[in-house]
Amino acid sequence: MISAIHPLPRLFLFLLLAVASLFAGLLFGSVDIPVASIAHVLLSPVAGDTTSQIVWQLRLPRVLAAFACGGLLALAGALLQVLLRNPLADPYILGVSGGAAVGALTAMLLGWGLVLVNLTSLAGALTAIAIVFGLSFRSGDWNLYRLLLTGVVLSAGCAALTTLILTLAPTSDVKGMLFWLMGDVSRATGAEGLSFAWVILVIIAAISMIFSGSLNVLSLGQMKAKTLGVAVLPLQVGIYFGAALATVAALMLAGVIGFVGLIIPHAIRLLGINDYRWLLPLAMLLGGSFLTLADTLARTLWAPQQLPVGVLTALLGVPLLLLLLSRKR
Repeated sequence: MISAIHPLPRLFLFLLLAVASLFAGLLFGSVDIPVASIAHVLLSPVAGDTTSQIVWQLRLPRVLAAFACGGLLALAGALLQVLLRNPLADPYILGVSGGAAVGALTAMLLGWGLVLVNLTSLAGALTAIAIVFGLSFRSGDWNLYRLLLTGVVLSAGCAALTTLILTLAPTSDVKGMLFWLMGDVSRATGAEGLSFAWVILVIIAAISMIFSGSLNVLSLGQMKAKTLGVAVLPLQVGIYFGAALATVAALMLAGVIGFVGLIIPHAIRLLGINDYRWLLPLAMLLGGSFLTLADTLARTLWAPQQLPVGVLTALLGVPLLLLLLSRKR
């Protein structure tokens, strides 16, 4: 059912939260920079100035990458939850992250460079998407139960291969592999990868908003959606590939970061917002803000030592979701 609470004030609050999280990511780090200096450098960058280099070359790309990754994961989670009608669905439930992990860790085991690591992770993710779709869509029939089961089985197989690779890898390479598996935004500073992630986020978000009314109907069930005139099969296929593409973009940017795609849509629903016309933009804003703040903590709590951001997302997300659940009647 669509919530009777008007979500416009919450949208405004989430916009403020997004701006605050981005500014916090620029402000905090191993080097203390005053607020006035941050604002001055953003408005008037100076070539060769140390503060300008720290802000524009290090912190700004990182906070933009974290925000885009969080928004992509939250969007993918919300889409998959309506596709599977399963509140436990998250962006990695269909084996995309498993395929990407096998590809990336194989490249690391062979000693390949960052570009080849990204390409092999992309190839692994696309292979997983093709396998799951090929086994679930047959003769024009889309079976969601087969889709979910295939994804779970494929994820289990990829997890076994990942464990095997970690066992065979030299000790010196294991830490880097574990950081990739637990999420690491520090490597997501390339202009090409960052631009790609933001373009994918904007495109999928725009298309999802166009079909948000159909998503509301689909959330009531396939039979009701068909009765109300929704083209269910094309919509489901579009949701699957949209969520998969958003997940791949997030994986290419920062590796596997768990919990964001699961908790953020739940948090929005627990606030009383179920209308996808509002749930999707709120989820993207909250997901981006949440991951940006988590990454800021990951690189400042034990500076100069950096923590895997996936650990922080779980440590922060679990108590927040439990708090929301305890307050929900």
